[in-house]
Amino acid sequence: MNKQIILTASLFGLLAVILGAFGAHGLEGEVSEYQIDTWKTANQYHFYHTLAILFLSTFSRAKSQSIRVSFIAFVIGIFLFSGSLYLLSVRDLIGWTNSSFLGPITPIGGLFFIVGWIGLFVAAMKHKA
Repeated sequence: MNKQIILTASLFGLLAVILGAFGAHGLEGEVSEYQIDTWKTANQYHFYHTLAILFLSTFSRAKSQSIRVSFIAFVIGIFLFSGSLYLLSVRDLIGWTNSSFLGPITPIGGLFFIVGWIGLFVAAMKHKA
């Protein structure tokens, strides 16, 4: 699982850098300042939770179910929270008018982030130092 966690974090890190650069350089003048701020929020949480996934690799040798839950929750959270905000930021640019379902998806992604942090807390409490 350690290799899987590191590979996932590496891929998400790569995507976070690419999407951050796109937001900073590709969206300027194309979308509103509010949409750029939304993109930045998506990218910040994307980065934070990529680093959290990478940190999970330090615990993964313990074969903890809590670490597995954290890993899955952080991955789903990135897709739902950051992914929905990325899409909301560019919906006008790509001509996607039927995106009202994305708004409720964002907080569900946030709940997955919370579950991931709880899983990490539980794993740390159970870990024998």
